[in-house]
Amino acid sequence: MRVVVVGGGIGGLALGAGLRRRGFEVAVFDRDTDVAATGGYHITLDERAQSALRELVAPQIMERLLASASALRLRDRDAFWDRRGRLLGYGPDLGHDSSVDVDRVTLRTLLADAVGDDLHLGRTVTGVGHDEDGTPQVRFADAAPVPADLVVGADGTHSLVARHLAGGPTNSPAGIIGFSGRTPLGDLSPRERQRLGPRSGLAVGPRGAALYVGFLDPVGNAVLDAPELRMSITDGPTYIWGAMFPESATTDTLRHLRGDELRAALLDRFRGRGWAEHTLEVIARADPRSVAAFRFNAASTRASDLAPWPAGRITALGDAVHATPPTAGMGAGAAIRDAADLLEQLSEAADGAAALTVAVSRFEEGTRRRGSEILTLAMRTVRWILATDTTFGAAATVVTAPILAAATQMRRRPGPRASAQK
Repeated sequence: MRVVVVGGGIGGLALGAGLRRRGFEVAVFDRDTDVAATGGYHITLDERAQSALRELVAPQIMERLLASASALRLRDRDAFWDRRGRLLGYGPDLGHDSSVDVDRVTLRTLLADAVGDDLHLGRTVTGVGHDEDGTPQVRFADAAPVPADLVVGADGTHSLVARHLAGGPTNSPAGIIGFSGRTPLGDLSPRERQRLGPRSGLAVGPRGAALYVGFLDPVGNAVLDAPELRMSITDGPTYIWGAMFPESATTDTLRHLRGDELRAALLDRFRGRGWAEHTLEVIARADPRSVAAFRFNAASTRASDLAPWPAGRITALGDAVHATPPTAGMGAGAAIRDAADLLEQLSEAADGAAALTVAVSRFEEGTRRRGSEILTLAMRTVRWILATDTTFGAAATVVTAPILAAATQMRRRPGPRASAQK
């Protein structure tokens, strides 16, 4: 069986690696010329995603991944703050969490190594379809079509393959523009280092302004202590942050800015919404070359709306089917799980086009379930942020924040008996 994968992102490379490992004939085409030249900063892989990845790549690849990853169980509990930096509460205990964080560049590079010569870079696909005999094919502007028994679109949010199958877009803007960057912990003041700590956190203010600060340390918090295998691009404790604002004409103009200019505009936007200066330090001291903008896109949260096409010998996975905002940290993991599921279905399929279609149908059912699950989680945060961009939501955020902060402070303060026993 020959499988052609369109797109060399995380899901496409994971599928290509798994197919190659199982002895399938596979070709992965991607328009990028360098797998390390990728957007994004870090990816969270829960136990389900890690288990799927173990089915797709060789053990030595997993070892290199774990030696380059940061363990969530070694972090403090996540925190929630208000725009003044007041603590509002904590997330669950991470002591038994098996999830890991890894640089997107590291993961993509490892997967590309696993695909090997079956990865074809600098190849832009212009269309998909069938030839006169009904054989699926992938088309290029500057080369002859490539036939396949199965074509898989792993070409992301703006997927050409999924659009062909669905007859139109499979997702839409979620209403938020995101901005991200990297700030080494050591570049922050002692006060902010202590407040933020070795944890991730989220602050949401009125009028839809939000700031996520993710802690990543693949060296000090390494999952596997094997420095000789480490290939993370993050070489010390670092905050990977994401600023979020409701989409508008004004916000959209920021997407065209770069570097220092974009960083300064973000700071002005937060200051205009009353954020305390020290809470913005993680942005102010970020490497300006790391600051970038992107739009949140989302597919429907209803499983029945995902992959809305009859099963056949052209299909899709990952964000091409269930485009997910980064607010759940599960999009890449779901794409990896999609890849593992498709590999399993293909491995168990009998010969023939009809059996292949049945295998694809089973895979697409699983993809719909996975997509609905992660989209539901991701959109909760998106809707929470957007809810503060109303008159009532903004007022409620301002009024409730100090109350929650005071309640949290009271819970942290020892009672008279505890104090007397010290």
